Amino acid sequence: MAEGEVAPEVERSLVERILNFPLVTMLVALTVLMGIAGITRGILKVLLRDLAPDNLSLVTGLVVCVVMILTYKLIIRRLGEQPRDDLSGPRAARQLVGGFGIGLALFSVIVAVAAALKVYRIVGIGDADFLLIAVITNGLFPAVSEELLYRGIIFRWFEEFAGTWAALLISSVLFGAAHFQNPNASVLAAVGVALEGGLLLGGAYMLTRRLWLPMGIHASWNVTQGGVFDIPISGNDAHGLVEAQLEGPAVLSGGGFGLEASLIAIVISTLFALHLIRRAVRAGQVVQPWWVRGGYRKL
Repeated sequence: MAEGEVAPEVERSLVERILNFPLVTMLVALTVLMGIAGITRGILKVLLRDLAPDNLSLVTGLVVCVVMILTYKLIIRRLGEQPRDDLSGPRAARQLVGGFGIGLALFSVIVAVAAALKVYRIVGIGDADFLLIAVITNGLFPAVSEELLYRGIIFRWFEEFAGTWAALLISSVLFGAAHFQNPNASVLAAVGVALEGGLLLGGAYMLTRRLWLPMGIHASWNVTQGGVFDIPISGNDAHGLVEAQLEGPAVLSGGGFGLEASLIAIVISTLFALHLIRRAVRAGQVVQPWWVRGGYRKL
């Protein structure tokens, strides 16, 4: 080819064009990830049926996390018109550790405000017996599985189709709605998770374009909440290093769902989420919709 000559565009088949359409790619990725994870979980339940429930949760959580990451690395990252690996990057360790620090600090501030408003109170000393289980089942597993699902797949390919703002909105709404089926859930709880979780983790993903920061925040948030401060994690009972009680009006305490359903967490987390989103916008991390970019010409 002569210097300066543009390489001819390779003609793609109809099947390739359909499979590379962002929403189709998203559905394929979701089916592959959830299908393999579900099969793995089912096999483990049969093979490890004699294990105690806590040990079963521990082993299942670890194995399914590994399988989901391998599925992403071997299959998911290769899908679509513009393949990309969101579990890569030279700053992975720094972003992951930074996420741990953000989650710990953010939820500690929420607890401090709740204590100052007398809706959170420490009543005794807990123990560390459940800490490892909390780290795996409440921290690592939801951080890996939910971030791969909501940010690594839904946000990524919905953004490729409808742009950043639509992807942030849709992934946050779906994230909140998924928690509506949790114990003691309410409309306020679902809205709270959508705002404080969906926007916060979506903003972290927008800023870095990697999954490490949102995974770190997600894991640390859950472990700090349940494993340290003994607060229900999205309605699920927790055992912490202290024994604590939530008291007062549900709008401040979150009731049985925990502080995630409180205005305290919603306001503090949403403000920090907006800070991350603002930084992402300033860094030029906003994608225009597929049709604005002229994607329809490729059909």
